[in-house]
Amino acid sequence: QQERLDMATTGKCHCGAISYSAQGEPEHHALCHCEDCRRWSGAPMVGWIAWKEDQVTITGAPSTYKSSEQGSRDFCAQCGTGLFYRNPEFLPGIVDIQSGTLDDMEGHPPGAHIMAKDRLSWAKDMTALPEFQTYPGIE
Repeated sequence: QQERLDMATTGKCHCGAISYSAQGEPEHHALCHCEDCRRWSGAPMVGWIAWKEDQVTITGAPSTYKSSEQGSRDFCAQCGTGLFYRNPEFLPGIVDIQSGTLDDMEGHPPGAHIMAKDRLSWAKDMTALPEFQTYPGIE
């Protein structure tokens, strides 16, 4: 446990223009199913891992999109990667980071599904779909 507290969790956008480092343990890591996150990401769900704002150091200059009255989303204007979400009203002092941008995603499994009331009906059984190690027909 102590070793994890001393280590930084790092990540970056697709082109590398924006990177971040988070110290210590995250507050939570969850897969969000809300429509707002789906539309923002273009994906059926989004992983969010959260730290206290003072635990996160950002290098580079993300652009900000005010996605609701309370929330804002930061992204890389060069490559379009979604990176950070802040909502001072509902998540004071917290920065949510899209967990798909972590350098070590495997080492940070999510602990919950959130906004499951908005989950797409077919998303619950995605593990039942056929699997291909690469693209079908290329293996």
